[in-house]
Amino acid sequence: MILIDPPAVARWDRLWSHLASDTSYEEAHAFAAANGIPERGWDRDHYDVPADFYDAMVAAGAVPVSSRELVLALRSAGLRRPKARFGS
Repeated sequence: MILIDPPAVARWDRLWSHLASDTSYEEAHAFAAANGIPERGWDRDHYDVPADFYDAMVAAGAVPVSSRELVLALRSAGLRRPKARFGS
C-alpha cells in the first residue's frame, strides 16, 4: 500500500510530505514514476513530495496517514532506513 503523510516539513520555502510503500521499495518507485514524482525525491526509504502534489497523490491512491503511522508502517515492514548517526 502507498502511504502519504500530511505536508508538514518545511524546507526550501515549501512544505513537504513523505510518500512510501509498506510493501516494497519497488512499489514506491513505480507509484512515484507513474505520478510524476522525480527520482531525485527518493530519500533512503521514502519520497519527499511537495505539498502541492499531496491531493494528486491521494487521488491516485495514496492513503493519508500521520507521520507516525508512516514510520511505524515502514518499520513493521522492515523497510525503514534511518539516517546514519555520526559520532555516536
